[in-house]
Amino acid sequence: MFLTSGQRTSTTVLLAEAAAGRGMEVRSLADAGALTASAEAAVHWYGGPLAADRIADALALGLLEPPDDWLAELPEEFTGRRVELTTLAEAWQARRPVFAKPPSDKSFPAAVYADGSRLPRTGEGVAPDTAVLLSDVVTFAVEYRLFVLDGRVAAGSRYAVYGRLDPAPLDGDVREPEVRRFADRLLAEERHSLPSAVTVDVGLVQDPDRGGRERWAVVEANMPWFSHSYAARVEGVLDVVLRAAGPRGRVTPEDERFLRAAPRVFG
Repeated sequence: MFLTSGQRTSTTVLLAEAAAGRGMEVRSLADAGALTASAEAAVHWYGGPLAADRIADALALGLLEPPDDWLAELPEEFTGRRVELTTLAEAWQARRPVFAKPPSDKSFPAAVYADGSRLPRTGEGVAPDTAVLLSDVVTFAVEYRLFVLDGRVAAGSRYAVYGRLDPAPLDGDVREPEVRRFADRLLAEERHSLPSAVTVDVGLVQDPDRGGRERWAVVEANMPWFSHSYAARVEGVLDVVLRAAGPRGRVTPEDERFLRAAPRVFG
């Protein structure tokens, strides 16, 4: 079964149609009885992490996601900038402009902040120990989303030009050879630091320290089961999503360390 959240996005619709085309039963959490029916099936998931956390145990879902510190641990030859994993409490002390984002969820907006004092405070839906990725502010001339399966790009799409949404298929893009060469080099060295199914965003950085020269760099890595497909080939995207969010019993030993942890319970 292919189960989706109740949020109807363009990616949800495309993936649901592709899954149905493969003969899979497709249900939405918005449908009456969807959870009851899903509890009796081998389920694959596409939707947000909050909804996933509510149903994962009941449906025995194995949700793969990259480690929070993956980007911070990458060599600078792949990041093109300084990146560190810290806590929100530490990030509040930053005295310079930074790009800040949660590693994998959407607990606060990913954005450039003038300094740490502009980041969300306790009481705004976050806690002081919330994980935060901080990086130098850089300009990405163009950005691409790559859906990766077993260390190879299964599908890809351009999604932004100078920070503005501008989707187009990777296949046939003028920069496709450059994107694939950079991805091949990255995945050859870092494949085993990522789950077998993952989304990796890459972009072309304009480096002022090098006279404005451009260099390829990783933007971030994310879970495919909550990634917009943009203009990527839907069949390839579905292959990656099915691996990244499926029955827990089918998760390979190599992928077990990338399983999403159960949410913390407060009270």
